[in-house]
Amino acid sequence: MSLTQDQILAALPSLNRYARYLTRDEQSAADLVQESVVRALERAEGFRGESAPQTWLHRIMHNVHLDQARKRTPEPTADEELLAAVENAWRDDAYLVDADVVIERAAERDRLYDALAHLPVILRSAVVLHDLEGLTSPQIAEVHGIGVPAAKQRLRRGRALLVSLLAHDEERIRAMVGVPMRCWQARARIGDYLDGELPRDAATLLETHLATCPTCPSLYASVVGVRNAVGELRDPASVVPDDLMTRISRWRAESPGSPPTR
Repeated sequence: MSLTQDQILAALPSLNRYARYLTRDEQSAADLVQESVVRALERAEGFRGESAPQTWLHRIMHNVHLDQARKRTPEPTADEELLAAVENAWRDDAYLVDADVVIERAAERDRLYDALAHLPVILRSAVVLHDLEGLTSPQIAEVHGIGVPAAKQRLRRGRALLVSLLAHDEERIRAMVGVPMRCWQARARIGDYLDGELPRDAATLLETHLATCPTCPSLYASVVGVRNAVGELRDPASVVPDDLMTRISRWRAESPGSPPTR
């Protein structure tokens, strides 16, 4: 038994949703879906039907995303400190949250998405797979390549952290008063803005955000500074080495169907 293209196509809506919550912008999600599908097609003959096609495909995507995340941040991040603080709080018998406030904030789609985006990736994955995609704990264990108890622990921790983020974000929310869009939305559009590809209304909204947000201007300035520094690496006097040109010319001459060189 091998995985068919029809099975992959049937799983695409679920994979796309999963990718959107693993990443923080539409382009990254699309790239993740594409890379995962390519890898699934390459490994289709290795599918033995021991798990559902959707579970198998989600595991591929999970592993692709983890590989990409490790390349971006090979060292531990502040996620561990945040998780440890929440774990300690939930062990305290006196710890409580206002359920009405948490539920009200969770009902705001952008606010919930923003809180989900702040979860460490393995916890966000567990919550999204279970509560959004309807996978069971054993299926999440398959996707993550771990035991069922560990999968249940990740789900528990993810939910605990999500509740705490929604319950105690007053300071961040106060700082964002008057800011016209969410930070994750603004940061996802910086590249298109710099390339002049944003529609005028979207560009105006981003400019307003940058004028009022307490955190994004420094990130934007850093992106511009790094982009300019990389651009300065360009040597206008650089030429292709003669030996490389010779290799390319030889390759073109020896390749079937190559156009004649002049």
